[in-house]
Amino acid sequence: MSYKVAVVGATGNVGREMLNMLSERQFPVSEVVPLASRRSMGQEVTFGNKTLKVKCLDDYDFSDTDIALMSAGGAISKKWGEKIGAQGCVVIDNSSHFRMDPDVPLIVPEVNGAAIAGYTKKNIIANPNCSTAQMMVALKPLHDYAKIKRVVVSTYQSVSGSGKAAMDELWSQTRAIYVNDPIEPEIYPKQIAFNVIPHIDVFMDSGDTKEEWKMVVETAKILDPDIRVTATCVRVPVFLGHSESINIEFENPIKESEIYKILRKAPGIMVVDKREDGGYITPIECVGEFATYISRIRRDVTVKNGINLWCVSDNLLKGAALNAVQIAESLCNKFLKKG
Repeated sequence: MSYKVAVVGATGNVGREMLNMLSERQFPVSEVVPLASRRSMGQEVTFGNKTLKVKCLDDYDFSDTDIALMSAGGAISKKWGEKIGAQGCVVIDNSSHFRMDPDVPLIVPEVNGAAIAGYTKKNIIANPNCSTAQMMVALKPLHDYAKIKRVVVSTYQSVSGSGKAAMDELWSQTRAIYVNDPIEPEIYPKQIAFNVIPHIDVFMDSGDTKEEWKMVVETAKILDPDIRVTATCVRVPVFLGHSESINIEFENPIKESEIYKILRKAPGIMVVDKREDGGYITPIECVGEFATYISRIRRDVTVKNGINLWCVSDNLLKGAALNAVQIAESLCNKFLKKG
């Protein structure tokens, strides 16, 4: 059985990775259609060993398309998501627009794959925020074993999370420093090269940024509303790969040895944790990898049942394109019936 798949936002970083994931994971496609705005129409993108020409989203009829992978921003999802779903095409949306809609499942397949069944209400499934997705993969098996009470997470998020223009800004600012050119931030409010910025997305009345708020509310929807989460999200001068320092307080006792055993058996996780120089994973090593990597597992002696761990993942893959394609795989294998 094969499926016709449209990729909306095919010329962007995540859209291109979605095409790569469909090919690499040998998703059963009968046809792949790359879509973007009118100004991108006619551009070429690759799907495996094929070159495809981008078509215009405004002119496309979704009535004979099975799945639309969307990564074109919240405004496009708001305008088109429900329209596409109404034509019988299942939307898997990477933007934040539908994530907190009670009629739209928010999915990390390793964590709450059964919730995909709720897609029938609107024919839409939401992909979580990149920083939330990798954290959920790490927390789920531990929560099942010892019940998590509280999470304190600090993120170290790469500039690719802001798109290609942000990656270009990091490159140009880095070069400017070496050749003594002036630096004029455009994408970020402050210089990102050789700096860190504790500000991702807009500020809210609480003092949190929206990125931090997303991690709180998405954890509640995906994993458990009783888990208390507090987050500090930081942009760092790294091109690809998000890192997180996660402090976890459990309801029940859990040994370090049990944590290693649980995480090594968990789907989507690789544990690389040697207590020696270089015995951990950094962002540069996770690029292009499907796994979420866990390192630096250790006891937090300041609380009764606490641990710390370091979590690293390719944000364009597990944080976006890979997770979306995994959702599509589960959808087709368990829920979407043809013929």
